[in-house]
Amino acid sequence: MDTPHEKGAPVMGSPYEIHRATTTAELTAAQHLYDGPAREEWAARFLAAPGHVMLIAYAGGAPVGFVSGIEMLHPDKGSEMCLYELAVAEAHRRRGIGRALVDALAAVARGRGCYDMWVGVDTDNDAALAAYRAAGAQDDGPFAMLTWPFA
Repeated sequence: MDTPHEKGAPVMGSPYEIHRATTTAELTAAQHLYDGPAREEWAARFLAAPGHVMLIAYAGGAPVGFVSGIEMLHPDKGSEMCLYELAVAEAHRRRGIGRALVDALAAVARGRGCYDMWVGVDTDNDAALAAYRAAGAQDDGPFAMLTWPFA
């Protein structure tokens, strides 16, 4: 289901617009915001995967922030949205764009019938914690994340 943010609504009181990425060109154009360079084949797989969402914030036609989410479904819980990653270009931080991106992803999750949205965040990442709390997230208590690295 589309929301106004998926179609490119302006962020209230700012020069930013948020659009849902629907092409690999949009995903690769935002690669300066990622941890590393985008790969065309991975961008195509991301877009083709059911439940994957990438919202990109633009200023003057250039990507300045993004949030990605993955809708997950479980037989006894229903559907929930995992906020996978949030990033805002340094020059555009502390202007509400992170919160607007989180709000936009939450609107997508609500529109899809998700019962909640969650994010794992390092406890010393003050900027992320502030953005998530400003968007209404509540602390759910201590959390441990374990990974299985595959070569």
